[in-house]
Amino acid sequence: MPTDLKVLAVIPARWASTRFPGKPMVMIKGRPMVQWVYERAKQAKLVDDVLVATDDDRILSAVTNFGGKAVLTSPDHPTGTDRIAEAVRDINCDIVVNVQGDEPLIPPENIDCAVQCLMDDPSIPMSTLMTAIDNPDEFKDSNIVKVAVGKNGHALYFSRSPIPHNRDGSRIAGDKGCLGYKHIGLYVYKKTFLMKLNLLPEGDLEQVEKLEQLRVLENGYSIKVVVAPGTSIGVDCPKDLETVLKLIDSSTSAT
Repeated sequence: MPTDLKVLAVIPARWASTRFPGKPMVMIKGRPMVQWVYERAKQAKLVDDVLVATDDDRILSAVTNFGGKAVLTSPDHPTGTDRIAEAVRDINCDIVVNVQGDEPLIPPENIDCAVQCLMDDPSIPMSTLMTAIDNPDEFKDSNIVKVAVGKNGHALYFSRSPIPHNRDGSRIAGDKGCLGYKHIGLYVYKKTFLMKLNLLPEGDLEQVEKLEQLRVLENGYSIKVVVAPGTSIGVDCPKDLETVLKLIDSSTSAT
């Protein structure tokens, strides 16, 4: 794949949320969450530009007020992927990064890692990240998505259930290995593939698991999965903000 590819990071940010309405606008140390994500994405070395794709004028105004770029999209999109596809349809770029809008501390190196993976292998249409799970409670938590990966580094399946099933107490990669792998919801697509993916209907597995990445696998396409170099935390509910604030305070005190 050519090295002069244009990479666009897009942050899908909708106002409605079952557990946390208005989440992109929640204030963290005087800045809305969407600004934290935006500024982190801008720090990625392989990203040429960053854009927020939103369905709400309040989020649009907030982004433009802090000097960011944003576009208003339809409120009817069922997934962030569909929202991003609308946002980038007429933009000249080669690679699109789907940066989750609820990870205010996302490490820029995670973005670069996933982008580099796609750049290194022209045969794959899409890449994402994972990290090892050692905590049994985390492994069983249905809110944490797990991924099983083949020897070629491609995803075999994503599930909210514990996969693989630990039948006899063994671990992945031997006794000192992990229980499984947690999927980190950052996606990198070739733009041409994203436009194709957006036209595919939701599959049965996607509807059952409520995981949009299963649409890719159900239609016979591959997703390359690599281990993330850094760790992050998603804000799913107000309580998660406490953890984020503690991490910010600890990093500030350390410097």
